[in-house]
Amino acid sequence: MFSLSPPPPLPPSPSPPKHHLPLQQTQTYNTHLHKKPITSSIPDFIFTAFSIFFLFSSSSPKPTSAPVNVIHKFPFPLNPRKFFRIPIMSSPSSRAPNRFPNPQSLSDWLKPRLPSDSFASWGVKPGTKNVHNLWLELSEGETTLLADSTPPIRTVDVVIVRVIGGEQNNKLLLESHQELSNGHVRNRCRPLSEKMKPGESVEAAAFRAVKEELGSVLPEGLDGDIVKIVPNSYSKKVEERASASYPGLPARYVLHTVDAVVEGLPHGEFCTEELEEYDDSDEKRAAHGAVSCKKHYWKWVDSYSDAKI
Repeated sequence: MFSLSPPPPLPPSPSPPKHHLPLQQTQTYNTHLHKKPITSSIPDFIFTAFSIFFLFSSSSPKPTSAPVNVIHKFPFPLNPRKFFRIPIMSSPSSRAPNRFPNPQSLSDWLKPRLPSDSFASWGVKPGTKNVHNLWLELSEGETTLLADSTPPIRTVDVVIVRVIGGEQNNKLLLESHQELSNGHVRNRCRPLSEKMKPGESVEAAAFRAVKEELGSVLPEGLDGDIVKIVPNSYSKKVEERASASYPGLPARYVLHTVDAVVEGLPHGEFCTEELEEYDDSDEKRAAHGAVSCKKHYWKWVDSYSDAKI
């Protein structure tokens, strides 16, 4: 009997070359070798939709109505004013204290605020007053100093009494000059005038001015029958000018002017003695160095052109 031996094993089949791989395997291989970024299809979809929309909108008929106004949008509100802060009104001008402890404190305050040569002439130059006079004016409330400027501004209300006389009231009384307590002469050439007190009416100030400066030649018991203010003669104006009494200190004068008839005055030139301007007080004693007016010299003129009003 013949015995059959098992057949020898078949040799392994060789691997096909890479280019002979099946198509599916080749694609998989290439995919692993070259990874390309995956792009989304959304932009293509948007572009396609936009193209279709543009195609249909361009073919649709245009409306025949009036064009609509375009409203431009701004990055701020259309009514921005309601967001603005309302500006605060300027505060009133600051004022220097009306009552310095003494004339020296006023002098110390004024010295750095005024030209040195002008301040040094106070009370020395003929016709000027000194710091004692200004301190008295502040103490009595006749003068205020606006301190928010350099130099400060002296503000004073003044009553001007244009005393008229003559047979037809065609004369005007002028003060030609003054004789001061320090011996100086102060030229005036202006009508009767006086600084007003706080809260004083024009009529009361006019009556007081006549009494203080003309009273020495008037009958005793000066009353309202002697001084008569002309109706509708009142006027008011404001002037800013350099002060003759206080060089270097600018002044703002609020001028209240009235015409008045004063009975009993001399017809020609005459002189009067000044009554005490300030009552005896601690303030007056503290300002004992103030320059005062001792005598007033008056004359009548024919017209208003000769008066410095």
